[in-house]
Amino acid sequence: MQTTQATQTTQATQTTYRSGQVQQRLAAENVTIGYDDRVIAEDLSVAVPDNSFTVIVGPNACGKSTLLRALSRMLKPTAGRVLLDGQAIGSLPAKKVAKTLGLLPQSSIAPDGITVADLVSRGRYPHQGLLRQWSPEDERIVRESMESTGVAELADRAVDELSGGQRQRVWIAMALAQQTPLLLLDEPTTYLDIQHQLDVLDLCAELHEQQGRTLVAVLHDLNQAARYATHLIALRAGRVVAEGPPEEVVTAELVEEVFGVRCSVISDPETGTPLVVPGPRAARRRTAAA
Repeated sequence: MQTTQATQTTQATQTTYRSGQVQQRLAAENVTIGYDDRVIAEDLSVAVPDNSFTVIVGPNACGKSTLLRALSRMLKPTAGRVLLDGQAIGSLPAKKVAKTLGLLPQSSIAPDGITVADLVSRGRYPHQGLLRQWSPEDERIVRESMESTGVAELADRAVDELSGGQRQRVWIAMALAQQTPLLLLDEPTTYLDIQHQLDVLDLCAELHEQQGRTLVAVLHDLNQAARYATHLIALRAGRVVAEGPPEEVVTAELVEEVFGVRCSVISDPETGTPLVVPGPRAARRRTAAA
């Protein structure tokens, strides 16, 4: 993947303007989202800052993944709207959305017997058409996507033969091959050991810093979120409790309010970012009892 090419792609599809103000490329306006009759979030508004590495955090079942599904058009709000480049995302052609926004869902199922290379190649399908078929550029992008996620040596292996961690990296490679300026990742470090968790998050940081991509990720590890994010959104019970730079959002009061955990927040000795240190077991039991 070429940095110059990705940067040009981002610059070529700048945000729309409304009333003279620059609008975020991706936003949810007063959405109500849920499944069947179960409402997860109501009247929820979120704007993803352009060229940010935004991380959504919060306790289980607070609406993180549901919000990400709505932002990616996988889930239609029952009220409100999701905007992509100033237009309702549901009104846009699927191929246009696929060229602009890539998604790594929480659970992905590969077709039986498909090889790693074939699955990663599917990330190029939005770029194909009657006048543009598979090209050497597509081949290069697929190869570089596999190399950057450490799965190039698995290219001829069947995906269903791989470990959970290997499969996760293959799905990330497919999302990278799509080469969208916006990339959404739902718990991308699931199934990965600590080394590969950091490898994936380092890769996300490089995509943001060097290629100008806007990333939105759901993470469970608050310390990893604080270390890598440029913008944090903290959710609880389907509402935004706080958002902004990690050093402003991650406080002991916020962690107790959102997660119900008594803690201290110190400066990470390696990065200077907020580091959450949970209180002793007895203190946490008193908090839970209260």
